[in-house]
Amino acid sequence: VYRALSVLSENSDLIQAFLYRKSLDVIDRNEGVLFYDCTNFFFEIEEEDDFRRYGKSKEHRPSPIVQMGLFMDGNGYPLAFSLFPGNESEQPSLKKLESKIIKDFRHSKMVVCTDAGLASASNRRFNSIGNRAFITTQSIKKLKSDIREWCLSPVGWKLLGSSSDKLYDISKVDESVHEGSIFYKESPYTDAQGTRQSLIVTYSIRYRRYCRV
Repeated sequence: VYRALSVLSENSDLIQAFLYRKSLDVIDRNEGVLFYDCTNFFFEIEEEDDFRRYGKSKEHRPSPIVQMGLFMDGNGYPLAFSLFPGNESEQPSLKKLESKIIKDFRHSKMVVCTDAGLASASNRRFNSIGNRAFITTQSIKKLKSDIREWCLSPVGWKLLGSSSDKLYDISKVDESVHEGSIFYKESPYTDAQGTRQSLIVTYSIRYRRYCRV
């Protein structure tokens, strides 16, 4: 196995593309939605080298690390991965790996889902081109003051799953009736770089109580 690792590394992109094509014969892939996240692996060595570098360890260890980015399809099956030095930022890895998927897998229509840490302005802009779109989390604290006020205002909420256009004041709803309900607001939003998006805010009584514990 150890003797084969260098060969596998040199041909990693080719092997991933081949396995993807063959997997279509045996599993049902949901390629319209892709999930991306990163992790890292530490090494118990004394000094860093060109690849194993000191960086921000997920386990808060002071050891050199290597980072890994992984794309999964909408059904949870791995699609493609990449490895990069531990001292590099996670954010550029998304665009690099996604560009490989578009080229090698001949797949360009997708909705990419990430957490806030991978939702840089550059990545959002990249996934708003052509047939690509994105879904990500957004910190309310980092929004402009007028948008923050809209997000935190108790009025103007809709009830998820309701066919009615009724608007709710969440400070006045009967919590015993709406214990398991989810309320939401939606508004067009353009960030500082000009990327047009839909901003969706949700509110749950049950989740509020959970956060207060």
